[in-house]
Amino acid sequence: MTFDNLLVEREGGDAAAPVVTVTINRPAVLNALSLSTLDDLRRAFSEFRSDATVRVVILTGAGEKSFVAGADIKELAQQNPIGGREFARSGQALCDLIETLGKPVIAAINGFALGGGCELAMACTIRIASETARLGQPEVNLGIIPGYGGTQRLPRLVGKGRALELMLTGAPISATEAHRIGLLNRVVPPTELMPTARTVAAQLAAQPPVAVRYILEAVQRGLDGSMADALAHEATLFGLVVATKDMREGTGAFLDKRKPVFTGR
Repeated sequence: MTFDNLLVEREGGDAAAPVVTVTINRPAVLNALSLSTLDDLRRAFSEFRSDATVRVVILTGAGEKSFVAGADIKELAQQNPIGGREFARSGQALCDLIETLGKPVIAAINGFALGGGCELAMACTIRIASETARLGQPEVNLGIIPGYGGTQRLPRLVGKGRALELMLTGAPISATEAHRIGLLNRVVPPTELMPTARTVAAQLAAQPPVAVRYILEAVQRGLDGSMADALAHEATLFGLVVATKDMREGTGAFLDKRKPVFTGR
């Protein structure tokens, strides 16, 4: 696949490598999310969903200044009510695709993650940021609200009160503060950002893909439903996973005191 606004590369240049790095490549505009960029990301992640050789995706932005600084303001300024709703729905659909990919997605945040950029990062499984990163939902300063899921994901990650403060003031926060409140998983020096993301990706890629997918599904479904329904679904997924060859391999390797080799079956 070819993309106007993305760089997509397999780890080590190997076409069968399980880790794919996606770089949003619009550094001149701080990697702002234009509609064409959203479409490129949608096509890329749709391909990753169906490609069994892809086990983990790293998502980052080109350059050192920005992961994604937000939506493309020129496009945003031209919206009417009908177009605005579709503008928001397109971003929401992409974030939903990333969140429900069935495979871990690591956000490697290398600078500004504001507005749609913060929302994109929140849809990822794990968020690792450079010490120089700044995160926030500044939409209120433009007279609008978060539209790519920020009003829903941010409270789920950091709590209602803190989320409302961030969205109502529109003030960005440092990576250190974002880590403290639970918005980030890790904060590392700038030179360690991509090496750390690749190390975590390698760890996740070595795990049994079916079990990984079911863990992601169980957590996502559980957050959106009642405890009783979530536990019932967890038990169903547990019943399915014990029938896999990977389960036999994992338990057998443990008993044999050797390292397991998972095949995703």
